[in-house]
Amino acid sequence: MNRDGFPRTVVITGGSAGVGRATARAFASEGCNVGLVAREEGRLKATAQEVESLGGRALVVVADVAVAEEVEAAAARVEAVFGPIDAWINNAMTSVFASVDDITEEEFERVIDVTFLGYVYGAKAALRRMRPRNRGVIVQVGSALAYRGIPLQSAYCSAKHAIQGFTDSLRCELLHDGSAVRVVMVQMPALNTPQFDWVRSRLPKRAQPVPPIYQPEVAADALVYAARRGDREIVVGSSSWKAILFNKMFPGIADRMLARSGFASQQTEENEDEGREDNLFAPVQGHFDAHGAFDDRAKERSLAWTLSRAGSKLVMGAGMLALGAIATTTFRRWMSSR
Repeated sequence: MNRDGFPRTVVITGGSAGVGRATARAFASEGCNVGLVAREEGRLKATAQEVESLGGRALVVVADVAVAEEVEAAAARVEAVFGPIDAWINNAMTSVFASVDDITEEEFERVIDVTFLGYVYGAKAALRRMRPRNRGVIVQVGSALAYRGIPLQSAYCSAKHAIQGFTDSLRCELLHDGSAVRVVMVQMPALNTPQFDWVRSRLPKRAQPVPPIYQPEVAADALVYAARRGDREIVVGSSSWKAILFNKMFPGIADRMLARSGFASQQTEENEDEGREDNLFAPVQGHFDAHGAFDDRAKERSLAWTLSRAGSKLVMGAGMLALGAIATTTFRRWMSSR
């Protein structure tokens, strides 16, 4: 760690595009050493150039996070070049947009291997190094979907729920042992990343994030905060708060609302290209940056996250009461429309 407590060396899985790439830039702006882990070497090298142009140092490590040995080798490589890892950001993911009946067993297993077990392998590789030093932070990129499953993303929602349970268990064990190693889960809203350009999909229309949509820099800001001073859990975006709270209050109503609106809200008006490549089992070649195809609809800031980051518990408390009122109003409207 630097003298001000900021991580000196950071590892980011899924660091070649989307949230990972935006987060790499954010850490680079603080002068950090950044280990970039992903499968596609070309985009990793492009991200590394950005990191170094912003004042950081970068190391490219080509690895599949679904393979425990490759994750362990990546951790060893970063420490051999940069020294002790201060922060490990588990971010790599993949998904399949389809109904449960249309997802094959092999596809479901692959999503779990990457999006859940990749986090387990990353956490274990980090812990092997952080526990003996009694310092460091593991940041898990979560989602509001860790609390609320939605249709057409059963494999991804399963993985995010699993990450939540794993992270809670690990945190308890670290507390029991009196360890100073921190574990933070950051629950994200819908984000404008390239995943919707390369995700495997069997939907008739092109997949999209469920509005409201935020730019990946909002996520990156939260991840940097989590690595520096975040506690156990951070929720980003008012939509995430609303989804989590509404599901706690009215889970059955949420089921019915998502059954009614959850299919259309995840698809654009544009027909899906049945012949396009996807990244489920192999990376898609080509240029993909932090942003996806929804710049015209994505928000660059989140007021809820800004208030939370500023530590304004009073304002956030008022915000939660307001969200509770919104949830109650939504419930009443739904009941009156039945």
